[in-house]
Amino acid sequence: MGRIENDNQDVSDDGSIIRVKLPNKRIREQFAQAELMLGSNHIRVRCSDGVTRLGRIKGKIKKRVWIREGDILIVVPWDFQDDKCDIIYRYTTPQVDWLRAHKYL
Repeated sequence: MGRIENDNQDVSDDGSIIRVKLPNKRIREQFAQAELMLGSNHIRVRCSDGVTRLGRIKGKIKKRVWIREGDILIVVPWDFQDDKCDIIYRYTTPQVDWLRAHKYL
């Protein structure tokens, strides 16, 4: 089956549509990988710019999404403390595969 591509979606081989949220560079969003769970909604993350930051899970996704070590995330570094960030999104396994196939990671 052929692929149909749009900005943030792709049709996989089995016909299901994979929607992928990409980081918005204008508001300083970037990719990160969860390294260490610290407890109390805090995670040590390694960002795509090479900096290790202390990530805080936003309240909007705190109970909806379970984040584990090794997960790929979207984070927003804080303006006033560059060593901390907010975690705003977690990618699922098919989304990570799509990002790797399209050279985003």
